[in-house]
Amino acid sequence: MRLRDKVCMITGAGSGIGQSTAMLFAAEGASVIVNDLDEAKGEETVGQIEANGGTALFLRADVTKPDEVEAMTERAIARFGRIDVLFNNAGISGVGMLHEVEPDVWDRIMSINIKGVYLPSKYVVPHMMERKQGVIIHMSSCVAEIGLARRASYAATKGAVLALAKSMQVDYAPYGIRVNALLPGTILTPFVEAYLRNSYDDPDAGLASIKKRQLSEELGRPEDVAKAALFLASDDSKFMMGSPLYIDGGAVFGKNA
Repeated sequence: MRLRDKVCMITGAGSGIGQSTAMLFAAEGASVIVNDLDEAKGEETVGQIEANGGTALFLRADVTKPDEVEAMTERAIARFGRIDVLFNNAGISGVGMLHEVEPDVWDRIMSINIKGVYLPSKYVVPHMMERKQGVIIHMSSCVAEIGLARRASYAATKGAVLALAKSMQVDYAPYGIRVNALLPGTILTPFVEAYLRNSYDDPDAGLASIKKRQLSEELGRPEDVAKAALFLASDDSKFMMGSPLYIDGGAVFGKNA
């Protein structure tokens, strides 16, 4: 029960890593605020948490819209009195070399992946500052630190998110707030499964190809990242500040011969 009596807000918690993290946080004693654009998926996460005896609240909000994020934050505070942990998990991928990415697609990826981290942080941080404590986790990616073909837009956003975590940590350390970032490798989420189906004539061959990015020669699972998020959310990581945490199967620091 490493998060006993904690209140945790997770954006993009309707599926994949967000859903796995929400369920793990609840199992570890937290009250979880489940955010997602998809109401059905968000309520499904809440239902699973409650079926296991946990406490959760679904709040729909578009993380790129200030009024919606502010309203979500105020509703969460009204219900639970505080937010101890904010996990900025919501995000989308982008595929293509830079010259192939259309301006409207570029803008959408930048908005969701960067503005969607900025806005929840902006509205939650003042409450944490008032209480002189809090934990913020940003979802970055190992592509923030390595080159990966046809990921220009996505890599740009995840590099920005990692830099933001480091800068925020300097500003908010005096208020007892810790800010760290998760840097996963390729994780077998519903999005990746859809990508394989839509991008490869032979999805199995595509899966075999992307497995080779990791020294493990396997893809990570959402629960692998959820466990890392739990570590950052808990007091187990109390001496980690402004740090990247890699859950990448060796994608960053290793290369098969």
